[in-house]
Amino acid sequence: MLRTENVGPITFHRLLNRFHSATKALEALPHLAARGGRSKPLTPPPLSLVEKEYEALTKFGAKIICSVEDDYPDALRSVEDAPPILTVLGNTRLLSSPSVGIVGARNASLNGRKFAETLAQDLGRAGQIVVSGLARGIDTSAHQGSLKTGTVAVVAGGIDIIYPPENAGLYQQIREQGAIVAESPFGQEPFAQSFPRRNRIISGLSRGVVVVEASLRSGSLITARMAAEQGRDVFAVPGHPLDPRAAGTNTLIRDGAILVREAMDVLSDLGKFSANGLRDIDAYPYNPDEDVFVESDNPGGTAHDLIDLSGDLSSEILGHLSLTPVSIDDLIRACGGYTAAVSGNLLMMELAGQVQRLPGNRIVRAH
Repeated sequence: MLRTENVGPITFHRLLNRFHSATKALEALPHLAARGGRSKPLTPPPLSLVEKEYEALTKFGAKIICSVEDDYPDALRSVEDAPPILTVLGNTRLLSSPSVGIVGARNASLNGRKFAETLAQDLGRAGQIVVSGLARGIDTSAHQGSLKTGTVAVVAGGIDIIYPPENAGLYQQIREQGAIVAESPFGQEPFAQSFPRRNRIISGLSRGVVVVEASLRSGSLITARMAAEQGRDVFAVPGHPLDPRAAGTNTLIRDGAILVREAMDVLSDLGKFSANGLRDIDAYPYNPDEDVFVESDNPGGTAHDLIDLSGDLSSEILGHLSLTPVSIDDLIRACGGYTAAVSGNLLMMELAGQVQRLPGNRIVRAH
C-alpha cells in the first residue's frame, strides 16, 4: 500500500486504522480515489514488483522493520508521520538507544567540522548514539566522531544509494560499525523532497538535535523546526555574527534554542525527553469524531461504508486552499464545522492527488 501513488505515511496510518488490514485498504483505494476526483484509476503496484524490491534489499543485506513490530524505534513511532517501513543496514538495536542528532552546513568551516567531531565523540562516550544524514561537512564529521561509540546515518535515497559519492568509505564503516536507515525504495536516487523527509527521521530518532553551522536557508533549520514540532530539544552552536554559516544557528538561539559550548550543555537538558516514556503512546491515534467513515456491521469496513459526500464540499475545500499550508482545524471551521465530512473529503482528495497532508495537522493544495 505504501508504494501506491499519493499514499504517504499519514494517509497510510489512517487507512490502516479504519480497515484494520492492508488487504482491505488496498481493495478500497480505487474507489476512494475516484470519489476524490481522480480521473484515472489508482492502482497499487503489482505484487511481483514489491517482491522484486524485497528480494533485492535482502540480497543486499538490509532488513525491513515495520512500524507495528517490536524493534521499530519507540521515539520515531510517536511521530505523526512516522515511516510505516524502515530499511536498515547494520545494528538495528542502535535505533532504540538514547540518541542525539547532529546536523549542519555542507560547506562547513574547519572549526565547525572539528567541533562537530569532538561533540560527537563526547556525546558517544556519555552513552548517546549520534544520528546524522551522511551529508558533506558537519554530518560527515559527526559520523566520524561517533563511529567507535555508535552512529546512525539516515540517507535520503534508497539504502543502496551512497550520496554524496565521496562518502563511500564512511558509508561502509557505518554499515559495519553502526546503522544505516532509509525510507525510500531500494535503488531510488535522492531528489529534492527526499531530504526534508529524511530530516524528520533524524529528529524523530533523536532525543534532541544539535545544529552546528547553518545559513538562514539551510536544510538544517528544517530539521530543527521538525525537531521542535516533534517535541524534541533544539540545540545550536553560536558563531560569529559576520559569518553567514552562523546566521541560522544564531537565529535559533535568539528564538529559544539551547546554546551549546560543549557536550555537557546537551547532556544536561536531555533528561526532559524520555524515549522509554514514549512506549505507551498510541502510534496511530484514532479519533472517531474525525474519521471519514460511518460504522457498519462489517468491522473491517469497505469503501462503501463512507459517508455520502457531495462534490460541492470538495470544491469548497479547494477554494479555501492554496500552496501555503493551513491548519485542518481552521479548514473545518471555514467549511462550517462538519468534521467528519471535511476529513472524509480530504482523505479522498489526497488519494486523488488534489491535496497533500503535512505534519502538524496541516493541509496544502497539491502543486
